[in-house]
Amino acid sequence: MKRATRIGLVGAGVLFVVGAMVLVGAWLIPAGTHTAAEFGIETYVSQHDEDGDGVDDQTDILTSAKAYVATRPRYESAYYEEGRPDDGRGVCTDVVDQALTGAGYDLQTLVDTDVREHPDAYDIATPDRNIDFRRVRNLRIWFDRHAQSISLDPHDLAEWQGGDIVCWNEHIGVVSDNRNDQGETLVIHHWGPWQVSYEEDVFRSPLSTSLGPIVGHWRMR
Repeated sequence: MKRATRIGLVGAGVLFVVGAMVLVGAWLIPAGTHTAAEFGIETYVSQHDEDGDGVDDQTDILTSAKAYVATRPRYESAYYEEGRPDDGRGVCTDVVDQALTGAGYDLQTLVDTDVREHPDAYDIATPDRNIDFRRVRNLRIWFDRHAQSISLDPHDLAEWQGGDIVCWNEHIGVVSDNRNDQGETLVIHHWGPWQVSYEEDVFRSPLSTSLGPIVGHWRMR
């Protein structure tokens, strides 16, 4: 009887956690989305086209982020010998990597080169090309060093543009071009196995509290 009770309690606990995750996910989905133009905000267009495809970097990054999450990658952290996941799995940093890859930036090579040339900046004793570019801490340092830093306040509406990168202490994502009814941008990201949508209203949700303060907001120069 005691064993059955324990099993029942464990099962109830699992159901509670899953239910809570689903509810948080539902909270993150806005009732409707809005464009920058609806708030009188001009959409930023980069003057650079890294991959020479005729599409500016800002648009390329945004489009590539959306294309990646449309594949609905499963959330799982693992090490891959070639660096990038090849099995439909991934974590938050993979959204950013795939977004920049689509714009012509090889983040794996860029981070690895910077780590080896400036080890003191990263405090990494033994560089590992296969994983260093998939760690939030390292990406925060790389973007601080190589991208344009912008306002950390999501209420500075015009300062937030689709294709920007946003970072918390242990999480990172791509800023969407869609906005909530207050004009705040949504975030394209990957935060857990029970995520309902990959494009979410993060700044006004309970998830924002659990993530902590925003520590980085960048735009490729």
